[in-house]
Amino acid sequence: MAVTETISDPADHPAETARRPVDPLHFDYSPWSFWREADEEAQQAQRQRQQDALAARPGWSLGERCFLSEHASLQNTTLVLGDRSYVAAHAYLSDELVAGRDCTINAFTVVRGRIRLGDGVRIGAHTSLLGFNHTMSDPDVEVFRQPISSRGITIGDDVWIGSHVVVVDGVTVGDKAMLAAGAVVTKDVPAGAVVGGNPARVLRWRVPPADGVPTDGAADALAERLLAHLERAREQGQDVLARCWEPGLPDGQFLDRPGARPTVRAQCDAIEIADLLMGTTPPQLPAADQGDRLAGWQDPATGLVPELDETGRPGPAARDWHDGPAGYHILSVGYALDVLGRGFEHPVHAVSGRSPDDLVEAVEGQPWSTRAWGSGAFVDHLGTALRWDVPRGVPGSTELLATLMGWMHVRADRRTGMWGTSSGSDGMLQVVNGFYRASRGTYAQFGLALPYPERVVDTTLAHAAEPRFFAPERQNACNVLDVAHPLWLAGQQTTHRREEVVALASRLLGDALGHWTDGQGFGFQAPGAVGVPATVPGLQGTEMWSAILWLLADLVGLSALMPRRPRGVHKPEPAVLLPPIG
Repeated sequence: MAVTETISDPADHPAETARRPVDPLHFDYSPWSFWREADEEAQQAQRQRQQDALAARPGWSLGERCFLSEHASLQNTTLVLGDRSYVAAHAYLSDELVAGRDCTINAFTVVRGRIRLGDGVRIGAHTSLLGFNHTMSDPDVEVFRQPISSRGITIGDDVWIGSHVVVVDGVTVGDKAMLAAGAVVTKDVPAGAVVGGNPARVLRWRVPPADGVPTDGAADALAERLLAHLERAREQGQDVLARCWEPGLPDGQFLDRPGARPTVRAQCDAIEIADLLMGTTPPQLPAADQGDRLAGWQDPATGLVPELDETGRPGPAARDWHDGPAGYHILSVGYALDVLGRGFEHPVHAVSGRSPDDLVEAVEGQPWSTRAWGSGAFVDHLGTALRWDVPRGVPGSTELLATLMGWMHVRADRRTGMWGTSSGSDGMLQVVNGFYRASRGTYAQFGLALPYPERVVDTTLAHAAEPRFFAPERQNACNVLDVAHPLWLAGQQTTHRREEVVALASRLLGDALGHWTDGQGFGFQAPGAVGVPATVPGLQGTEMWSAILWLLADLVGLSALMPRRPRGVHKPEPAVLLPPIG
């Protein structure tokens, strides 16, 4: 195939001239407009680059109007690109690639092994197609020294592959399929299927399957409901926030729901809701003003944030780490600032200023046998204070974190995987809910492995069988979150009872999607309990249930459908990864 020469007058493309001073590598990262917008000098350089490559590589063939970034690594023995196909900057290609027309290999994509792409295959950034593998048949030989096998990867026509996707050797993807962002594709994808998750599974159908192709109807229906909810929540997010905005309070403030008293948490929930549902900040105040206000409420002496009084002004500063609302503000204010790209201006001296002995005494003194939930919340406050102070190098914070994690690890119950004991009439409610709070602020927040993940799964599944708490009309955000997160966290380490976990998460996800009230959001309590104040939709319920949806969706392999992940209190990624010693 020949490389077509096209004459272009630079004066016809003023955007290219204006772009060069600030974006000299524009076409290397966005090559789709190169042959329309690049000036003649750039186009001629690209033609020459391709001609030189064809002369040096007899196994190469390039169609008309292809583009090869000079910042890509092209190590192929065979490279065939159809018309209008391109390779962007920092892509890494090796071995054999045969691609049809209109294919895109975007920035930082890896395509290695024996790969076949049909026509119109679009590949997002940071994706890896790995058409080879190391064998490991001889345990006495290091894996990297063993022979390489290659079955190859075949991608059909009109396939959309999102960013951060991994496709492994031996996979065939049918025509008109879509691979959602973040998918790990380990088996063949039927034509027309939309797949996502790790490992990827069919979420829905872009094109109805042909007769005889198996489909999980229940999963497909759940995915459709989730997508419908996400669109509704995005469209109604502004209404949810506007309903809870009270301009008559100092500088204007959010209330949890109309008529509620002012709280610090409501301001934080509004920031997280806007970020998760719409990918923005609340429009009622400039983001900088919201950040300044939250940071300004922190007491410099203790690092704690007091609660607001009934007029919307900060009350007296909390003096002690046992103060419940101020302790929770370490989470809510800290993570709201994090979402805004800010941080606390002062260390949390109320925690980091104490000794390891003080910390052990305080944690030991919690009512673990009667109120494990509150005890776990206290640990959550301590861990989160250290989450802010350890990266800042606050003196004593690293020693306190080591002390806290040592206590948690040694004191975990080998039978339940948790801390504390049952309070009697509530079964394991206190223990499971306390586990969520304690593990969120420690193991999850610092990316550390649970001591007994299988027992956590056993205990949580047994608790979730209680209809008193998990019948659809009896659910509340705390109880469901405190089941979803432990199962999700333990699931990062084990596949123990995986099918039961997925079945429970599917049921709870379906229930949760039914709790939304149009234009108002989620109530803390499921709407079935008529007349209960907690069923009135508000910011707390909306923030919590929205995060729950992500966790449950991830458990069942549907989170790839969600355009954003929680970035606040309930973010799934570790907030801090501690470096190894040495």
